[in-house]
Amino acid sequence: MTVTKKPGRPKDEQLQARREEEILDAAAVLFAKTGYADTDVQVLADQLQVGKGTIYRYFPSKRELFLATVDRGMQRLHAAVEARVAQVDDGLERIVTAITAFLQFFSEQPELVELFVQERAHFKDRAQPAYFAVHQAKVGPWREMYQQLVAAGRVRDCDHAKEHDVVSDLLYGTILANHFTGRRVSFETQSRNIVDLVFLGILTESERRRFQVTK
Repeated sequence: MTVTKKPGRPKDEQLQARREEEILDAAAVLFAKTGYADTDVQVLADQLQVGKGTIYRYFPSKRELFLATVDRGMQRLHAAVEARVAQVDDGLERIVTAITAFLQFFSEQPELVELFVQERAHFKDRAQPAYFAVHQAKVGPWREMYQQLVAAGRVRDCDHAKEHDVVSDLLYGTILANHFTGRRVSFETQSRNIVDLVFLGILTESERRRFQVTK
């Protein structure tokens, strides 16, 4: 006698996506609080009120869970910045908006900075840390915009890669300094200070001319 196996319940992809996001949200906070080495996946499962096996169905190891948490954080950062700059047409204003959105994101999700530190400490085998990998992958549209600003005579014609790296490194250093020192300066104030120095520098017009002649 042949027994026909009934089809199983179809996968609810939306439910799976929500569960994955719940796991990553809770994991980000737990990893930031206890550190990668001391994080117990069972504790995470207890917090979410699910079995440990449920987490491993989504992320087969603690390593994969941690790296997925960091990578998802960077993708969220990129999406948050892009959503803000999409509302701005002027090139220079887009740069200002991007700087502000970047600092606001980390002001609201400081645990991601701690994950950057842990990623570098525990996963040096990665070709690049998540921050720099995403930074390089997303640079294309910003390079094009910068070239348009140069053509319009609005910014100096200097090495764009250097300019972009300097601003990116400055922002990266800012969020690390905020994290390690507990700095409580608002992201709005930090954004204004960075824009002021990047756009205008510290020299007066006369000193700029003198420096350009003598350097």
